[in-house]
Formats: sequence, structure tokens, C-alpha cells
Amino acid sequence: MIRVANLSFTYTGSQKTAVRNLNFHVAKGEIFGFLGPSGAGKSTTQKILNGLLRGFTGEVTVLERPLTRWGSDYYEQIGVSFELPNHYLKLTAIENLTYYAALYATATRPPAELLGLVGLENDGDLPVGQYSKGMKNRLSVARALLHKPQLLFLDEPTAGLDPVNARRIKELIRQQQAAGTTIFLTTHDMNVASELCDRVAFIVDGEIKLIDAPDALRLQYGRPHVQVGFQQNGHVAQAEFALAGLADDGRFQQLLREGSIKTMHTQEATLEEIFIEVTGRQLA
Repeated sequence: MIRVANLSFTYTGSQKTAVRNLNFHVAKGEIFGFLGPSGAGKSTTQKILNGLLRGFTGEVTVLERPLTRWGSDYYEQIGVSFELPNHYLKLTAIENLTYYAALYATATRPPAELLGLVGLENDGDLPVGQYSKGMKNRLSVARALLHKPQLLFLDEPTAGLDPVNARRIKELIRQQQAAGTTIFLTTHDMNVASELCDRVAFIVDGEIKLIDAPDALRLQYGRPHVQVGFQQNGHVAQAEFALAGLADDGRFQQLLREGSIKTMHTQEATLEEIFIEVTGRQLA
């Protein structure tokens, strides 16, 4: 769906290259996470892929066509949800979606159906200016799905959402993938990336440092140990055992026989820990 080779871009008047020599691909039906702190080059890359920034060097191919050869028909194929909502604030949510639906040549989904998907079914007749930031973000996701795009760009889709609505949006993303949609997910929230992404790319200072599947990274950078919490003298004590030879470890066998084990956790690294180790940078 997307193939990028040696992509670089510098903003007019800037001495610093915003992104340099990026190389990656996104397979059909994949959720691809683009992860990094603020200013890393995430949004610049997404804007290039959206066709909003021109003047880049390198090669970008989307849907088997060079990006530079796409015209306005490109926007019939892609959906975009920006991190900063950009709605008509004096219009209601229904009116916003109805207006944007009129811009497409292809058939669109009913606004009420989309609002139901993002939990705004009871707020469709409110002016969007009365919405909270989280409600505006959910409306952005709904708008991105209007025309059933093949390729979906989501920039921080759970930002500003409470846990219930964040879970709703994550489940909606999974549903879109199950229906065959390819998703390019830009975020600095490693929990969201860990839950949703098939592969992730770490970007810092405009350069990609690593690309791999979250599970593979957790195994590669984790420690091959298990931490056990067990009942001892009226409180829960902790012990750590190597996974290698665990079945023959006498002390571990004793804890099992005694039935005193309360918790057991393998020591996989989190994506945030891996990001810091690989890049030397925090995500803030």
C-alpha cells in the first residue's frame, strides 16, 4: 500500500532537515505504527503521505502509483484524522459530516451511522463548538471513515479520550483492519501502539532507528526471567527465576508444591523501555 525510499524533506527557510533518508513499506491490511516524541518527524512524514507537503526528495509510492502522479482522486482512496481537530464549529456534527460527504464522488456512509461508531450518536445535533477536545477527536475519526477509504491515516486517535472512549476507538480501528483497511497510525503513546500495531517504526530527529513487530521487540529486548510473587509470613514476597531450566529449579518447584504463588510475570520489555534503549530519548 505504501513504499517509501530515501525520503527527505526540509521546510522552506529552515536549515534543519525535518526527515532524512526514510525507508519503509506498509503492507495491505497492516496497522503500521509511526512512533516518536514531539518534533521527531512523524507529522511531517504523514503530511507528505497525505499529499499536503510537496517538494520532498526520494520516492513515495501509494496504492501502486507514485505519489506525485496522484491528483484529487487520491482523496477518494484515503481517509485522514488529524491530531488537531479542524471542524466547522458553528455547524452540528451531522451538518459537518453531511457537508464533507458531498465532496466525494464515491458513495458515503450515513452520518448517524458514523456517529454511532464513535459514541456521538446522542450529540449529532449539537454545534461542534460545544464539543470537548475528545469529542472533536472522535468526530475526526468518524469523518475519516465517511467514504470507506482503503488507506487510513490516524494521528494520535486516542488523544484526549477517557478510557472508555479510547477503548471504543481502538476497537473501531481493529474493525477497520478486519474489513481490509490499511492503517498508518502516528502516535507517541506506546500502549496504543503495543495494542494495535502489527509493526512499528521508531523515529527520532527525522531518522528511523528501528522497524519491527512489537512482540518481536519485546522478546528481543526483554530479560529471559520470570518474577514470582509468593505468600511468606503473612505478606507477598518476590523472587526471580531464569526461564532456562525453570522446570528443574528446586526452589520454584517448592513454591509450586506449597501453593503459595500469587503472581507470575515474564520480564518482557515495554515498547517505551525499548524506545529509550534504542534511541536514547524519552517520548515526552
